[in-house]
Amino acid sequence: MSQMLKSSGAMGLATLTSRVLGMAREIVYANFMGDTAVASAFKLAFQIPNLFRRLLGEGALTVAFIPIFKAKEKTAGEVEMWRAANAVISGLIVATSVVIGLAMLGITIALSIHAFDENTRLMLRLLRIMFPYLLMVCLAAIFMGMLNARGHFFIPAMGAVVLNLVLISSVLFLAPNWGETLETKIFAVAIGVLAAGVAQAIFQWPNLRREGFRYRWVSPWKNDTVREVVRKMVPGMMGVAAFQINVLVTNNVAFYVDDTMVASFDYAVRLMELPQGIFGISLATFLLPTLTGLALEKKYPEFRKTLGQGLSHLIFANLIASVLLVILATPIIRLIFEHGKFTAASTERASLALAFLAPGLVAFSKVNILARGFYALGDTQTPMRISIVCLALNLVFALLVVWPLRQAGLGLANTLSAVFNVALLFYALRL
Repeated sequence: MSQMLKSSGAMGLATLTSRVLGMAREIVYANFMGDTAVASAFKLAFQIPNLFRRLLGEGALTVAFIPIFKAKEKTAGEVEMWRAANAVISGLIVATSVVIGLAMLGITIALSIHAFDENTRLMLRLLRIMFPYLLMVCLAAIFMGMLNARGHFFIPAMGAVVLNLVLISSVLFLAPNWGETLETKIFAVAIGVLAAGVAQAIFQWPNLRREGFRYRWVSPWKNDTVREVVRKMVPGMMGVAAFQINVLVTNNVAFYVDDTMVASFDYAVRLMELPQGIFGISLATFLLPTLTGLALEKKYPEFRKTLGQGLSHLIFANLIASVLLVILATPIIRLIFEHGKFTAASTERASLALAFLAPGLVAFSKVNILARGFYALGDTQTPMRISIVCLALNLVFALLVVWPLRQAGLGLANTLSAVFNVALLFYALRL
């Protein structure tokens, strides 16, 4: 347990630095574009490739790959372990390149038919610039998983620090020289997203080389390791990233209700993610290789004890943060964001969303921990099925409450679906 606290503490420090910089990024964004229609278009466009970062960097790819990577090391030695990694990376490059190509083609066709309003067209144009970020962020995710499996947690977590520094720099240094209006300057910020993905992947490369990794093309076709990773990863995407998928779904609903709603809700989400990332995701990331090792050795009593201890640490920290965010929602948002284009009316809208979103903080973080318990046991199907049910519930809740409650309805829908998700995961795991 002391090693768990030490390693998750190191990750927590790196994650804290990243989250603080992430908050600084949001402050810069708020000052630059507020919760305007342009901000909503940018944030919705960014959420789509950013969802892949959450799915892969904090979720499904590493969840699927780490147990296989560690098992290869134990059963076949380092040479086969690195060969398996090369096969997965090669497959990742091929798959993401195809997805990016199809997405770019689809967006270009959609823009050519002139069937959308101006806000939607702006969102699609920004998405076309940012979508290639997917390739680099996927590589950064697999690099992070490999380093985590080798016992390195601090440096991979610091990759997000590099990401945020580049994103902030794009607003401060690139955007001012990119046209006169916000509608043109926002494209500089989109280019910054692409540059940030490249920087995050490159940052981790020297540490992998020191571990002995050398990239060599290994055909992913008919490769057993690649097949196993894909088999586990696809259902894992739904299980680990339930919150992010739910936010994207509700934001798509919101985008067509009010052109400021996506941006104001997103600022609330970012505030809530600060404690979630420090206490929840860092602990969940550390727990996966630990729980996987215990499951491989069939030490199930110790497995249950370790998972239970992780949940106990999580509840204490996040419950305090949740209460504070609800009580102090308005003054916190006013202090942090109310500058430049972020007005008093913007504060009112974002604080309303935060007051209804923050009560779900413990549940959002528990989903990450409990899902990893299933994955360590080799079960990716159960969290996926539960997440699909809760995704449907979230959509129903959003459609029912978003019109009368606006931003508060978005927060309430996500909170309720997260509570259902935790209850079902607990029941299925029988802890």
